[in-house]
Amino acid sequence: MLKQTIAVTGMNLKALPQRLGTSSVIVIGIAGVVAVLVSVLAMVVGFRATVENTGRDDRALVLRGGSQAEINSSLAREDAQTILDAAGLRRDADGEAIACPEVVVIISMKTISDGSDSNVTLRGTCPKLETLRPEFKLVAGRMYEPAVRELIVGASAAQQFRNLGIGDEIAFRDSSWTVVGHFSTGGDNHESELLADNETVLSAYRRNGYQSLTAMLESPDSFTAFKDALTTNPTLKVDVRTEPQYYAKQSEQLTKVLNFLAYFVGGIMAVGAMFGALNTMYTAVSTRSVEIATLRALGFSSMPVVMSVIVEAVVLALIGGLIGSALAWLFFNGNAVSTLGGNFSQVVFRLTVSGGLVVTGIIWACVIGLIGGLFPAIRAARLPIAEALRAH
Repeated sequence: MLKQTIAVTGMNLKALPQRLGTSSVIVIGIAGVVAVLVSVLAMVVGFRATVENTGRDDRALVLRGGSQAEINSSLAREDAQTILDAAGLRRDADGEAIACPEVVVIISMKTISDGSDSNVTLRGTCPKLETLRPEFKLVAGRMYEPAVRELIVGASAAQQFRNLGIGDEIAFRDSSWTVVGHFSTGGDNHESELLADNETVLSAYRRNGYQSLTAMLESPDSFTAFKDALTTNPTLKVDVRTEPQYYAKQSEQLTKVLNFLAYFVGGIMAVGAMFGALNTMYTAVSTRSVEIATLRALGFSSMPVVMSVIVEAVVLALIGGLIGSALAWLFFNGNAVSTLGGNFSQVVFRLTVSGGLVVTGIIWACVIGLIGGLFPAIRAARLPIAEALRAH
């Protein structure tokens, strides 16, 4: 039976170029399904990679108790000082905590692509920024000056939004701010932000308190002691998380939405492609009814016929899956896009077509081909020999 299956399958595959028109229906349909599926999932992978790359286990973020994000948190100055005095923090040579009370505000910027308005995070930080965030690198220009309305721009934000070149001036809060530098943080969330001196931002927005405080711990093991010191202090009402915990929580909902969208849209398209495969394979079986009947008359059993039709459908689906994955990689891999993040501002990230996504796309393609070829294969096996030969 194995020899029969190989012989019939080989004959069918060799004849594929003669059925190029009908075969291309399966290939094109499945290529479209896989391209869409892989492209949307590439958003999930890229966004998750950007978020997971943000933060370290030895840095903690302190928010007002019950706050879901920095933007709706607030910390009084006296609370910030109490936090800076807590145990478990890494300190510099002068004994000062390596930490920054930070201000987070949202400003409106126009995108380079179409000029639409988008929310961008302006983060007011402190002079200890470079010690607190070793991943921070100034890649062009210079640092902002304290008490001067200057700011520096993340590399991702500079590529996505207008008027963020060095020397450009942007207006918000009834004042003009000058861009004096560009920075990189290794492709994490903060590259989508603008940074300025925290006291200058507080003055511009007529505020007296901060939104959050980011602190460097003595080690990742110090987190529990630091958290306990703050949460057991009756004068404080705060939530304490490591940076990875905070940013993972921020990305959780959007990741779920993107995953649902990918599989929902991909599923609908897969049903269409499956019906296309069914019609194509039914047509192929009908046009080869005499050929199949002749093989059966010569002593070939039903199983080789069934397997040959299924293999043909899966091979065509595999070709479509490879083409779809290649198209997704060619046109989408590495493209910079932005979406609304946890602070209700845009997070810029790059689509990532990983090897795992390609495998997922090919598996989907093969399943569609398998289902699309199964029923026509059963019909071919049940084809009455005498009736098919008389029809010829």
